[in-house]
Amino acid sequence: MSLLPAIVRESNPGKASDAAVIWLHGLGADGNDFAGLVPELHLPAELAVRFIFPHAPSIPVTINQGYIMPAWYDIVEMDVQRRVDEKQLRDSAAAVHAFVAQQVAAGIDSRRIVLAGFSQGGAVVLEAGLSCPQPLAGLLSLSSYFPTADSVHINDANRQLPIRVCHGTADPVVNEALGKHSVSVLETLGFQPQYSSYPMQHSVCLEEIRDISQWLQTVLAPTQTDQ
Repeated sequence: MSLLPAIVRESNPGKASDAAVIWLHGLGADGNDFAGLVPELHLPAELAVRFIFPHAPSIPVTINQGYIMPAWYDIVEMDVQRRVDEKQLRDSAAAVHAFVAQQVAAGIDSRRIVLAGFSQGGAVVLEAGLSCPQPLAGLLSLSSYFPTADSVHINDANRQLPIRVCHGTADPVVNEALGKHSVSVLETLGFQPQYSSYPMQHSVCLEEIRDISQWLQTVLAPTQTDQ
């Protein structure tokens, strides 16, 4: 499949990147939403990471009166669990898999590729990460939920995938209960996700950025490729 348009940032432009982070934005945003965070992560110079921020296609979104906007999938109903178009979500997950394949073809070991996503993007990477046929370095879900929890087909390549879930305690858009539910489901599926909460709304904060940086440095440590 053809790749979606994306913004690419190198954490260390003076060194060839040997790791990658594919990071999806939320509803109504685009790849620029998180591209500016790369320098804020303050990754060490020896860790050369390629950050890829894809742009979601623009589609009608039912909960927003059918307005056309960047979205990874349609949200049909804003109930407790949210009713979404699962086919569109899986199509977006397949688009993430295409980026993984691209980076592998460029010489990056899949075990040094992290999938990250905020809100809608987090829902997509939960599906994409667990179903990915190549073993990944980690999965980061921010202020999100897990709409395909009951139907995801987990690939054996990622049965031991490190997962980090972060959420704001005052999130008025995606209630923290949904983030905690994702953790419970992941545990039921046999994973050991790390969960962190922060005193914020539907956003990111400095403490969270610092924690993400430390987590990335852990899952992308050189020894990961020897496992």
